Amino acid sequence: MKRRIQRLHEEMAAKGVEALLISHPVNRRYMTGFTGTAGVALLTGKEALFITDFRYVVQVKEQCPDWTLVRQEGDIFADVAACCKKLGIQQLAFEQDHLTYAQVAKLKEQLDSIRLVPVSGLIEKLRLVKEPEELLLIKEAAKIADRAFEQILQEIRPGMTEKEVALRLEVIMREHGATSSSFDTIVASGWRSALPHGVASDKVIEKGDLVTLDFGAYYQGYASDITRTVMMGKPTAKQKEIYQIVLEANKKAIAGVQPGKTGKEVDAIARNYIKEHGYGEYFGHSTGHGLGMEVHEKPLVSTRGEEALVPGMVITIEPGIYIPDLGGVRIEDDLIVTESGYENITNVSKEIIMIH
Repeated sequence: MKRRIQRLHEEMAAKGVEALLISHPVNRRYMTGFTGTAGVALLTGKEALFITDFRYVVQVKEQCPDWTLVRQEGDIFADVAACCKKLGIQQLAFEQDHLTYAQVAKLKEQLDSIRLVPVSGLIEKLRLVKEPEELLLIKEAAKIADRAFEQILQEIRPGMTEKEVALRLEVIMREHGATSSSFDTIVASGWRSALPHGVASDKVIEKGDLVTLDFGAYYQGYASDITRTVMMGKPTAKQKEIYQIVLEANKKAIAGVQPGKTGKEVDAIARNYIKEHGYGEYFGHSTGHGLGMEVHEKPLVSTRGEEALVPGMVITIEPGIYIPDLGGVRIEDDLIVTESGYENITNVSKEIIMIH
């Protein structure tokens, strides 16, 4: 954590930030190692304080050796203000994307004459490029998702509900070491597979359905995200056509991943291929997104993705086609951007799978 604190100090200095209040749970864990649910971190040029209540005193001492524990005695913002006044802080920056209006108003009231300054993305910028230890955890999360997909293929059958399949996926991932699923598991069959975020329902999976399975494992603070679409029986000509187009769009976009390319350029590879084959209006979401401690984070792999990819970033590639009443197909892999291009850490088959 000392290395992360030093990097954040450099970012703060570059932005003219005297002191930073870290409240977002993910950023707090990234900077401190704390896995609990209550507390804030206060970082200045010389002090690194962690403020929390009695429930987490022992935990902070164990998990956050580079941070000085301040035991919360009352309202946490009152304790933050007291620390700021004791340290002689003149300006306190806060994460504007993660505190509510009411929380900011309450904090401002407690700070009296200390100026409150909104900042955005300081820690998220550090999280963009993963450290080697982080990449190992993301790879393990991806392996767990791979194993879950291989196992669910042996179990999924017509007659099961989407919720039953989703539950089995989550149980399997936990059996293989996941803390939890990294988001609400999507199992969308038949006409519901045309819903890009069709979270599992009570619908019964039927013969002839396309079934989209979008899920991920959360492992020691890091997420994976995989999508595969399977066929319950032999596909129709139209189902096979859209599957092959999405598969080729996925492969072409992956082949285009390399340092220096922007997310927008990678997105265009998949988007243009689908458009050229007559289905552009049926692909309405991003080609991908960043992946790490959160399942959706920067960099953007979309029409708005102006940021250039650099080694150590982790992204997804997940083009899709969704046709109302017919159904949809999405295929998603997780990639690490490397010096020479990419490493695909999603290793299960992408060829069309027919469940008989």
